[in-house]
Amino acid sequence: MHTEKRSREFYILAFFFALFVLFLYGPLSTIFILSFQGPSGGLTFPMNGVSMHWFANLFEQQAVGDFGGSFRRSMILGLMTTAITVVVSLLAGLAFRRRFRGSTFLFYLAISSLVVPSILISLGIGLFFQVLGIRPAWWSSGLGAHLTWTLPFGVLIMFAVFNRFSPAYEEAARDLGANAWQTFRYVVLPMIAPSLIGVGLFGFTLSYDEFARTLMAAGTFNTLPLEIYGMTTNVTTPVLYALGTVTSVFSFLIILVALSAIIIVGRRRARIG
Repeated sequence: MHTEKRSREFYILAFFFALFVLFLYGPLSTIFILSFQGPSGGLTFPMNGVSMHWFANLFEQQAVGDFGGSFRRSMILGLMTTAITVVVSLLAGLAFRRRFRGSTFLFYLAISSLVVPSILISLGIGLFFQVLGIRPAWWSSGLGAHLTWTLPFGVLIMFAVFNRFSPAYEEAARDLGANAWQTFRYVVLPMIAPSLIGVGLFGFTLSYDEFARTLMAAGTFNTLPLEIYGMTTNVTTPVLYALGTVTSVFSFLIILVALSAIIIVGRRRARIG
């Protein structure tokens, strides 16, 4: 039986892929394992027993760290960012389907925040709110800082979607008597729904995990990434690893829900088609 010989390029790519997987999942696996330390376990190997002690400790009163409050703030902030990102990205995608005066300048202005260092944007927004006499807070200045990160990605995704979207579907709907709203609701929206779900997932994950753009703009109360960072200098027990495991599992669940929604929408479109 003849077997095809692998080229040298294949092994080089396989080596770099293995390094990628190692650097991506190695630290995550270490944190996951150490979060199951016994009650007298420490922050490093070897493990001193196996238990769920540190997960239960998350829900108890801590000497440092506000787990519940920071998690709620990150959740609310992430959902607010997601909703605004989806709506604005959709409207921008619809608006830019036709050329208008200043569209090129407006496009580059919208995505310019991607090339500005995140910490400078956070600092600038925090200072701007102070100049206006408004106290920076996670739900106001923090929200603005996160939108400077999520909106450019959402807009770029919707631009790509509408660049491949054929206007023939809309023309057919109008020929059948549908008005502009009916065409959008029953034709355009179902077809771009998976992309909108992707934009929402992008917006939530970018906001939920964002650190640099939140650092100077969150005000008095921390979001979860800021809380975890603060705990690294104060917490000396595996409860920090337990928190990392819980938040990682939560992030994967969000991704799973989004992918399930995309699959469901795709199957409904297939049945209708």
